[in-house]
Amino acid sequence: MTHDTTEKKDLKPYISRDTVDRRFSIAPMMDWTTTDYRVFARTLSTNTLLYTEMVTTGALLRGDSPARFLEYDECEHPIALQLGGADPVALSKCAKLAEKYGYDEVNLNVGCPSDRVQNSLIGACLMAHPDKVKDAISAMLDATHIPVTIKHRIGLDDQEDYSVVRDFVGDIATTGIRTFIVHARNAILAGLSPKQNREIPPLKYDYVYKLKQDFPDLEIILNGGIKTLAESQEHLTKIDGVMLGREAYHNPWILSNVDQVLFGEPAKVMSRFDALDNFMPYVERRLANGERLMHITRHILGLFLGQPGGKAFRRYLSENGHKADAKIDVLIDAINMVNQQINKTKETH
Repeated sequence: MTHDTTEKKDLKPYISRDTVDRRFSIAPMMDWTTTDYRVFARTLSTNTLLYTEMVTTGALLRGDSPARFLEYDECEHPIALQLGGADPVALSKCAKLAEKYGYDEVNLNVGCPSDRVQNSLIGACLMAHPDKVKDAISAMLDATHIPVTIKHRIGLDDQEDYSVVRDFVGDIATTGIRTFIVHARNAILAGLSPKQNREIPPLKYDYVYKLKQDFPDLEIILNGGIKTLAESQEHLTKIDGVMLGREAYHNPWILSNVDQVLFGEPAKVMSRFDALDNFMPYVERRLANGERLMHITRHILGLFLGQPGGKAFRRYLSENGHKADAKIDVLIDAINMVNQQINKTKETH
């Protein structure tokens, strides 16, 4: 069921502050963590905290229809809205919208290194202006009862000392915010693309571990370069939570073990085919509402990564899902191709 926003105006907050479990989450990723991806992720894990793509305050406050940026499917809970912006008044209004629409958390982006947003003081460049960040966070905290969190880097450009991120966190924490999601790399504001900023600056996990030691009362979440649940478990012995990004998108099946491995609960699905069966009704609803199949299936191309038939699954959906008349049958045919390949593999063994 599509999230109904009309009944939220006078409701009390969806949850009380500090009740969101951030042990494991999926990072906000532009053009990737759409509602279609998030609904599929939810078929694999009940407990994973999902984040929206970054939404700028300007996009939400222009015109009178923020719903197209804020609507989501009810199954997506727990879900957090990530905001991009610097103006305290605008951010306070958007934080109120996050609560009105039933989000479980609202997050401020202070980590995006893209030069496209720097002129608007959005993203990592804000780390150079801690007073502006404090004003923004204070306004958001005053405006809402849902948790307010921040996602940031460990430094900018050639800042190498741990003291940079230590002093930043200590300063921002004076607002009363208690959850810091730390991408354990510097942001290079000139000369590197966003993709290069995710790969070239070295990871410094020890800096994030030190933050937890220096600020034991704060919730410290580690982001950057994590690829397995085994790595996640190791990190969780030193900090409060882990956030996966590209790995959770390109290899979504990793999410199927999160509930069991990290939360001690039964796995939500036993096979990739179970996940697809659970996803089908949503796909059919979206298609009935005019959505193109490729806009949905592009998020599940990695489901059979490394499995028999996985390449055929990706290729068939890529070649046929974009067609204007593509319907659910295209997805069903792709699934059948995987089944056939699996059966052939079994026969040869």
